Amino acid sequence: MYAVIKTGGKQYRVTEGETLKVEKLEVEEGASVEFDTVLMIADGDQVKIGAPYIEGARVTATVKSQGRGPKVLIVKFRRRKHYRKTQGHRQSYTELRISGISG
Repeated sequence: MYAVIKTGGKQYRVTEGETLKVEKLEVEEGASVEFDTVLMIADGDQVKIGAPYIEGARVTATVKSQGRGPKVLIVKFRRRKHYRKTQGHRQSYTELRISGISG
């Protein structure tokens, strides 16, 4: 059984027991999170597709950790013009463990 949920402007295919990193959620570690923006649920040959979401469907998860991803360097450079600009970015994330799919 798996579901497709939407969070942080992205869609994720999740199964029970899976861990995944999503955009940062303002929730403390160990807390439970419930997603009601479920786009699709599949259980074998039975598939439910929402329009746009499935009513009454829920995916529950627990927060394992909060963190920041690897540093990404942005470099702008113009040859022979004495122009060089560097900038760094680290994206924050929330690591979740999917505990249940209902719907």
